[in-house]
Amino acid sequence: MKSNLRIERVIVAIVALLLAPVINAQDATTADQAGWKSGVAKSNITPDKFLFMAGYGGRKTPAEGKLTNLWGKALALEDAKGKRSVVITLDLVGIDKETSDRVCKTLKAKHGLERSQVAICTSHTHTGPVVNRCLGPLHYWNLNEEQRGLIEEYAGVLHDKVVEAVGKALVDLKPARVQWGNGKAVFAVNRRENKPYSEVPKWRDQGVLKGPVDHDVPVLSVRDPESGKVKAVLFGYACHSTCLSVMQWSGDYPGFAQIELEKKYPGATALFWAGCGADQNPLPRKTVELAMTYGADLAKAVEDVIKAPMPVLAAELKTAYKEVPAKLAHLPTKEELEEKLKSKNKYEVASAKLYLEQIEKEGALAKTYPYPIEVWKLGNEIDFVFLGGEVVVDYALRLKREMTGQRTWVAGYSNDVMAYIPSLRVLREGGYEGGGSNMYYGLPGLWDESVEEQVIKAVKSMAGGK
Repeated sequence: MKSNLRIERVIVAIVALLLAPVINAQDATTADQAGWKSGVAKSNITPDKFLFMAGYGGRKTPAEGKLTNLWGKALALEDAKGKRSVVITLDLVGIDKETSDRVCKTLKAKHGLERSQVAICTSHTHTGPVVNRCLGPLHYWNLNEEQRGLIEEYAGVLHDKVVEAVGKALVDLKPARVQWGNGKAVFAVNRRENKPYSEVPKWRDQGVLKGPVDHDVPVLSVRDPESGKVKAVLFGYACHSTCLSVMQWSGDYPGFAQIELEKKYPGATALFWAGCGADQNPLPRKTVELAMTYGADLAKAVEDVIKAPMPVLAAELKTAYKEVPAKLAHLPTKEELEEKLKSKNKYEVASAKLYLEQIEKEGALAKTYPYPIEVWKLGNEIDFVFLGGEVVVDYALRLKREMTGQRTWVAGYSNDVMAYIPSLRVLREGGYEGGGSNMYYGLPGLWDESVEEQVIKAVKSMAGGK
């Protein structure tokens, strides 16, 4: 595996060196015409107390230490007409609708930001804290009152720190040159198609790994328009943050990638967003050394893009946000739920209790879910799509194919992480990503087979397509 990754890096580095003079000339001619303003800030969101960790159900105790800090970061952009947007990145497993809505409501009150002007992205690290009701049946609803109290307390602290970071980023707005590019990292593997995992290194060397992947590394750089110094770099990758299952706080491979980039560019802030990696794993995994290696590989891919020619974005910004009533398939009856209360599976019991409470309160289970979709158009070049939930790679590949190729960037795990989002293919195939995971999130039914078309149609419409 290391030999293949090394070859990839050498090729990209050679291309970057050959084309470097072009970017220098381009930068010189476009810097004064950029028109952007940008500001960036970050806040340490590592919990002060050792509450339970998110992502795995097998943990029996709270966190026990720290490998790296967890960060909440905010990148503010303002175009030539004064239109603003803020992308927030969080080293967390996800964020629930309640917390996301609360943050956005506060940002509107304090800074006048409309919902479409705020995008909240998470890295999906499995070595961060439980975030309010996200993955509720897996975590919150199976913990005692003391631990629930700590989780709720942290949700409040998280809200305040995120709002603070956004405020600082807006104060920091200064003229900037904004550029874009795409790199490549190859450690993500389709986890549905390549089992047993122990064979992955051999299959990688043989070039016979199976299943769809998205190895693109989208990069947005923000630089001083005169000196060219990197002020911020926003980048994404479609792969689960599951190298680690340790009991220490950690940003996993995305955290290490951000650390590497901030070392490489002193004074700059690196921000990571997770792509459509719901069915992608970093393989092999399970060691700190591998998490650091993948983080370094990803950082190197970003660095190569920054060194290479990066088109300059015109200072134009458009934003749109919509909650699509995504349909659910068969919903359990009250009688079926009451029968599940007898299950020996504690997660099934917790989810059944949750659904029965919903029926008691609302009279029935909702047949749809308000699925969040956000689309930004940057410089009339980049369609930046933010999708809620754990989205499988099929969505990114299809949107790139049907929209603008590598100029279409698709983030998953954004704004509200309520369930896995399978494509029609994965839904029909079943398995964990196809619906077996819904119980752990608290979604009462499988998605209807119309969900992929609902999402794709909405994204293309919001991006100005047909």
